[in-house]
Amino acid sequence: MTARRRRGLLVALEGIDGAGKSTLSKHLAASLRHRGYSVALRHEPSDPRLGALAQTVSGGDPWTGAVYFTVDRYLARPDLERDLLRCDVVLSDRSFYSTLAYQGSALSPHERRRLAELERAATHAPDRVVLLEISSGDAVRRLGRRASARGPLEKIRTLARVAREYRSLARRGRWIVLDARRPTDQLVTLAVERLRLPAPRRAARSARSRT
Repeated sequence: MTARRRRGLLVALEGIDGAGKSTLSKHLAASLRHRGYSVALRHEPSDPRLGALAQTVSGGDPWTGAVYFTVDRYLARPDLERDLLRCDVVLSDRSFYSTLAYQGSALSPHERRRLAELERAATHAPDRVVLLEISSGDAVRRLGRRASARGPLEKIRTLARVAREYRSLARRGRWIVLDARRPTDQLVTLAVERLRLPAPRRAARSARSRT
């Protein structure tokens, strides 16, 4: 009987806007590839149109905003599953935890539970989550240096609320929490150490062939 191929690990990078997720994702992927891992990079939302709709409505109707993001995740699921079969590691800049933190923190406890059930039915839960923690004030200062205009959810009060929710999710889920103020090279080193990834599939196959 042919052995079932091991699925790659889904690693989500989370944090409020301005935490540096995109930068860490790029450098962490390069570091893992240097160590022999095959890596796919993903970013949410996958469909910019759905993402724009979700951002626009979330301030006044967080449930509808959450649904837009969830639909995007559901439509992207086949591509995600292909990446998980093809690669050792799939690094995702955001996951459904982003929706639970941003839109979920504006909902009632009952609605949050419904949303969490909906998210888990729509896509794969991450195997590991790395939270880049930063204060809302520092995040807004970083966002102010960007060339693009700030989004509708990139306000200091909103980011403070979302940061509190992220801390709560991290405690319950035993996430890897890193100080986003550290230099990128230090964050990469810490992330690699704390992720404790299994050996790359290519290395594992070579080891088996020598025995």
